[in-house]
Amino acid sequence: MTETTPIDAAATLERWQADEAAVRARNPRFGVSRPDQITSLSGLQFFEAMFAGELPLPPIGDTLDFLPVHMERGLAVFQGRPGTPHYNPLGSVHGGWYATLLDSAVACAVHSALPAGKRYTTVELKISLVRALSDKVPLVRAEGRLIHLGRSMGTADGRLIGPDGTLYAHASTTCFVFDAPAPR
Repeated sequence: MTETTPIDAAATLERWQADEAAVRARNPRFGVSRPDQITSLSGLQFFEAMFAGELPLPPIGDTLDFLPVHMERGLAVFQGRPGTPHYNPLGSVHGGWYATLLDSAVACAVHSALPAGKRYTTVELKISLVRALSDKVPLVRAEGRLIHLGRSMGTADGRLIGPDGTLYAHASTTCFVFDAPAPR
């Protein structure tokens, strides 16, 4: 986006709210998938099953009021609602909330590109907070994009933005890629 591109924040917010409502309508449950449910799935198939309601949404999203809203190979989009339960003692959203939302987006950008039988874990997360968040911002989106995926390592970067295009934070990750343990 260029500086001259006008953004219709109200229309963007309405679209984001509709995206969230659609995800929640298809899958209202949070939980942890069993290994036998996911070992044979590629990363993208895992997310497709989640969006179809066959696998639960991640429980951290229930705790911190965010959820995945879009996945494709190499792209993961989460959105969240910053609120006073996420505040630090100074009266703004805690940096840990930003970090959790961005970690989810950038790590899942890596996950979305993994073949069946592979898993990942975050080994490094770098985040830069550039603007304070409060409950006056109705929704934010964390968009993670894959940079590189190799046999044992994946990298991605991401941005946390508001519906008006305001940048609140950006992040990068390095993920370790490994063979999934056999289900028991």
